[in-house]
Amino acid sequence: MRILIIGGTRFMGPYIIKSLHAAGHKVSIFHRGQTPTELPEGIQEILGDRDKLADHAERLRSLKADVVLDMMAGTEQQARQFMEVFTGFAHRSVVVSSQDVYRAFGRVNLTEGGEVDLSPITEDSPLRENLYPHRNHPGGDGAEYDKILVERVVMGQPELPGTILRLPAVYGPGDFQHRMFPYLKRMLDGRPAIVLEESVANWRWTHGYVENVADAITLAVTDERASGRIYNVGEPLALSVAERIAQIAKATHWQGRVVTLPTDRLPESMREEGNVAQHVVADSTRIRRELDYAEHIDLEESFRHTIAWESANPPAKVDPCTFDYETEDQVLATL
Repeated sequence: MRILIIGGTRFMGPYIIKSLHAAGHKVSIFHRGQTPTELPEGIQEILGDRDKLADHAERLRSLKADVVLDMMAGTEQQARQFMEVFTGFAHRSVVVSSQDVYRAFGRVNLTEGGEVDLSPITEDSPLRENLYPHRNHPGGDGAEYDKILVERVVMGQPELPGTILRLPAVYGPGDFQHRMFPYLKRMLDGRPAIVLEESVANWRWTHGYVENVADAITLAVTDERASGRIYNVGEPLALSVAERIAQIAKATHWQGRVVTLPTDRLPESMREEGNVAQHVVADSTRIRRELDYAEHIDLEESFRHTIAWESANPPAKVDPCTFDYETEDQVLATL
């Protein structure tokens, strides 16, 4: 099978590329060339700007890809360019989306009103009613970002059948968001306790280990049964924040304790801004049933690999306000 990947040099991408190449597929990637990546021999690279995909249309079409996997489409314009370039020139498309399309995610971030949505979230659960979730973030970028609009474009073109993968919070080696780091650093720093707001301690959000998520994407690319389908991806059990911290503690042999306190006993700087009464727990039954997907790396191993990488690769910049141990000690002293 001839497979073209748009993006694919960061985080999940290398796992997907190596898996497809090992299975004997002919893989090409289009990327900016800004992320050094060791690729298997024989992978064809085309360098270019994702926002100027049409400028490379002739070269990309000449690859005669059976499936085009877009790892990067985040705006309606990017999705339209993608469809214009490949409709009539590829057999199928697979596009990586996010579970931030769901209304529940908007309620966590206070961009959607109403009562909390019940868990678990299926592929048919309500989507956000308010578009462009990052437009009102102070100092943020990505004003045109919205995976809902990407999905509409991709699934609205029957001449290029699409598959959408709604990803969870992905963690593991290479995680540029460093999801585990705030808790891991406290353990490595020898903190006696981690203080959590009670509601935050109980909050659940579906996660996925990077290699397992890459497996799901690879399945969608190579299995014709995925054509025209939308899939949630994620671990079958969504751990609470407290349970996730317990897993990190187990892997690091941290002997401290997790202290949970009601909101009114915490200073403003230690309170959660979002609506954590709304869980974001996604049901991944569909991809497991239809494509026989299952994780090949279990939870304990996933945490071990992630912790080893995070320990060796801390963020280049660490906000000291995130680790205000003086304030935390003051809270602990009141117990």
